[in-house]
Amino acid sequence: MAAPAFLPEIDIQKYTTTEHGLKPKALSYIGHVFTKLSHDTVDEAFLYLQQTFGLFSTYFDVSALLFVEDIVSLLDSGAAKVFVTVAQLQQLKGVKNLDLGRVIVIASAASDTSYGEGIGGVMLPSSAHDVIHDLSQGPSPEKEQRYVSVTSFPYDITIKLARAENTTVIIPAEAITIDHHTEPDLIDTVSLVLASATSDRADGLYTTLVTDERGVALGLVYSSKESVAESLRTGRGVYQSRKRGLWYKGESSGDVQELVRIEMDCDHDCLRFVVRQKGKGFCHLGTATCFGDYTGLARLQKTLQSRKVSAPEGSYTARLFNDPQLLRAKIMEEANELCEATSKDDVAFEAADLLYFALAKAVSAGVTLEDIEHNLDGKSVKVKRRKGDAKGPWAEKSASSNGATNGQSAKEEVKEAASVPKAEEDPAGIENSRIKMRRFVTATDASDTIREALKRPSQRSSDKIMGIVKPIVEDIQKRGDAALLEYTHKFEKATSLTSPVLKAPFPESMMQLPPETIEAIDVSFENIRKFHAAQKEEKPLIVETMPGVVCSRFARPIEAVGLYVPGGTAVLPSTALMLGVPAMVAGCKKIVIASPPRQDGSLTPEIVYAAHKVGAESIVLAGGAQAIAAMAYGTESVSKVDKILGPGNQFVTAAKMLVSNDTTAGVSIDMPAGPSEVLVVADETSNPAFVAADLLSQSEHGVDSQVVCIVVGLNDQQVGAIEDELHKQAMALPRVDIVRGAIDHSVTLLVKDIEEAMQLSNMYAPEHLILQVKDAEKVVDIVQNAGSVFIGPWTPESVGDYSAGVNHSLPTYGYAKQYSGVNLGSYIKHITSSNLTKEGLRNVGGAVMQLAKVEELEAHRRAVSIRLDHMGG
Repeated sequence: MAAPAFLPEIDIQKYTTTEHGLKPKALSYIGHVFTKLSHDTVDEAFLYLQQTFGLFSTYFDVSALLFVEDIVSLLDSGAAKVFVTVAQLQQLKGVKNLDLGRVIVIASAASDTSYGEGIGGVMLPSSAHDVIHDLSQGPSPEKEQRYVSVTSFPYDITIKLARAENTTVIIPAEAITIDHHTEPDLIDTVSLVLASATSDRADGLYTTLVTDERGVALGLVYSSKESVAESLRTGRGVYQSRKRGLWYKGESSGDVQELVRIEMDCDHDCLRFVVRQKGKGFCHLGTATCFGDYTGLARLQKTLQSRKVSAPEGSYTARLFNDPQLLRAKIMEEANELCEATSKDDVAFEAADLLYFALAKAVSAGVTLEDIEHNLDGKSVKVKRRKGDAKGPWAEKSASSNGATNGQSAKEEVKEAASVPKAEEDPAGIENSRIKMRRFVTATDASDTIREALKRPSQRSSDKIMGIVKPIVEDIQKRGDAALLEYTHKFEKATSLTSPVLKAPFPESMMQLPPETIEAIDVSFENIRKFHAAQKEEKPLIVETMPGVVCSRFARPIEAVGLYVPGGTAVLPSTALMLGVPAMVAGCKKIVIASPPRQDGSLTPEIVYAAHKVGAESIVLAGGAQAIAAMAYGTESVSKVDKILGPGNQFVTAAKMLVSNDTTAGVSIDMPAGPSEVLVVADETSNPAFVAADLLSQSEHGVDSQVVCIVVGLNDQQVGAIEDELHKQAMALPRVDIVRGAIDHSVTLLVKDIEEAMQLSNMYAPEHLILQVKDAEKVVDIVQNAGSVFIGPWTPESVGDYSAGVNHSLPTYGYAKQYSGVNLGSYIKHITSSNLTKEGLRNVGGAVMQLAKVEELEAHRRAVSIRLDHMGG
C-alpha cells in the first residue's frame, strides 16, 4: 500500500475525547495517525495499540524514549512505523527480525539523507522550506518517503506538500475537519485524502473499488470530491453516479454500507472503499458482489451465520451449535485426520473439513473471519519471535525436538525484567507447556554456570534511570506542590486530585473496612509492635575507659521520617505497618507516609487505617520519584523528613539514592532495594507442596522477582515432585502470568549436602531464606548473609510479610551482605558523650597532645595543655 499523503497528529491521551477537531471515528476512515511519545506515555501507548490495532495504522515519534527495548516492544505490539533519532537507528539495526522499513529517521538537517538502505523514510526539519523548494524543481528522484511536520503553514502550501511525490505531511488533527462548510477555517480532510489522487477521465471522477473488510471485491463505482466528503461526514458508502449525481448506497433498497476506511492504490489513480455491507448484498441483482455470490470461506461463514440465527430443525450445523462437546470432538478428529493425510487430494479434503468445524466454533463464539484475519495481521508484525515448540502431550506424541539440534535445546536470550504480566503467547517460564524453573546440578555443571544462573534479573542501566529521575526530583524541588500534583495526574491518572496531601486526623469514611480485615491489621500491628518494642535499649551504654574518663552512648529517635508504601500491582497495608509501627515505637515525632492514589484520587482504606494506627501526621498522595523528592525537600503541603524508608521500583530506589547524596536535602535512606526474592533450601524431609508454595509466594510479586530452590541430596523423582507442585499451584493462581515472568529467570540447584547449600545461599545473600530441612534450627548457625530467615516446615515466608512480628522491609539484590532489614534501629540515632574529671584529663591528656603534635594540629594540643597548666600540673 502506498504511503499516506498526510498523517493527522493526535495526542493518545485525548484521542477518545472531542478535543480533536477530527473525531476518532473520522480518523478511522482515514486509517492512519501520528503521535509523539514521551517516557511517561509509553504504557498508555501499549493500551492504545490494543484498542486501535486494525482501526488506525499508528506512526509513533519515539525519539524521546530512552530504551530501545520500548521501541521494539511498540513495533511488536502493532505500531505501523516509528520515527527515531540517528543514534536509535544504530541500535535498532542490531535487532533481530526487525524490518527497517518500519523505521523512519528524524534528520537534523534537510541535507541529511544517508542512513543506509532499507529504512522507511526520513523526517525532514519542520521548517519544510527545502521541501517546498524541491517542489519547484519537479518530481523528486528520492526513493525514500519524506515526512514533513506542518503546524502553521498556509492552506495552499499544506495541500501542495500533501500532493508532492514521496512526501507525507503531518498535520495537527485539531487543524483538520470533515465538514468544511461548518468549519471553513480548518483544513478540509477531503482535499488531503484526494491531494495526490489522479483521474484519467474527462469528467474528473475517480475509479473506486468497493471491498469488504477481507478485501473481497464487491463492485466498481466512481467517486468525486463531493461524494468522498459525504462518505466521511455520514460514515456510509456514498458514490458519484454518472446519471443521478450523489448515490447514497442502499438508500432505497436498505442494503446500506458502513464505511470502514478509504485508501489509495500505489499509482494514486484508484480509490478503495472498505465497507461493511448490510442487507442482501452489493449488487442490484441481490447477490453479495457484482461478480456473483461469495465463495470459499466467505460463503461458508455466511451460511454458518445464517444457520446460527435460524438453523433448520435437525440440521447437522444446528447440532454442532447446540452441542459444544460434539463440536470439540469433531475439531480434534479432523485435526488428527489432517495430520495423517499425505496425498495432495487428501490434505485438501481433510483441511476443508477442519476449516468447516473450526469456523463453526468461531461463529458459535461470535468470532468472524475478519476477527481471525485481524489476529493474523497482528502476529505478522511481531518482532520478538516465539520458539514455536509443540506443547505437552502433542510434543510427546510426535517426539518433537522442539527445535533442538544435536541433542541440545536452544538457549533463549535473557530478557530485561519488567513488572508487567507475560502475554499468553509469551513462552516465559514455560517448558513443554509446563511452568518450570531451570534445573542445574552443581556436581556436573561448571561453577561459572552456577554463578551465572544465580544472577538476578537484569535491571535497566542506572545512568538511564537517573536520567529520568533527576529532572523529576529537580522539578519537585523547584515547584513543590504544583509539580507534585502534575506528576500524580500524569502517572496515576488521578486528575480530580486538587491537594497532594491528606492530613490527620483521617476521616472515618476513608477507613471503612470489613471487621475481619480490621482484626487482621490489629493482630499484625500488635505482633510487630511487641517485637520492635523488645529491641529498645533499656539504658544508655556507660564505660569508664580509664580512671576519670567516662564514655557513654544513648539513643534518640529520628524526629521526622518518610515512609514509602508502593501501589503497583497490589495493595500493601502490610508495608505501612512494617514501616510505621517501628517508627511509632521509636518515638519519631513526625511520621509521613507516601503512597500513590487510585485514579479517583482516593487511597485504599487499608492503608489509611494503618496510617491512623501508627499515628501518621499525613499521607502524601503520590508515588515514584516525585513522592521521594517531596518528602526529601518538603513542599508547601508536604513536611520535610530526615530519613526515608520503604521499598519501591527502580525509579523509587534511584530517587532515594539521589536525594541521599544531595547535601541540600539533608536526608538519609534505609537501604537500596530491588525486586523481591526468596531462596528455599529443601531436603528429603521437606513437603513438596510447602516448597512450591513458598517459591510461588514471592514469584507473584512481579516478573522481575526471582526465586531459587536449593535441593539437598534429592533424586530426579523427588525434584520432579516439587516441580509438579509448582506447576499445579501456579496454574491455579490469578497472577499466573506474573508468576511465569519470575519463573523465567528462576532456578533449581541440586547439591550434595547442607554445607554446599549454605555456601551457595550465603553467596547469593537472599532477601528471604527458608529452611525446610532436617534440624533447621542448627542450620541457622551457618547463615551468614540473609535478610530474614524462616525456620522449619511450619514457617512460610508470608507470616513474616504480615503478622509474625519481624519486619518485611529487607535488603534485596545481594545487599543482605551489607545491610540489615528495617528494625527499630533504623529509626534511632545514637549520640555519644565523654565526661572527664581532672584525674581523667591528666591520665589521657599526654596521649591526646602527642597525637595532635603528630598531626600538626596545634590548637587541638593546646586545648589540653592549657587545662593541664590550670591544674598546676
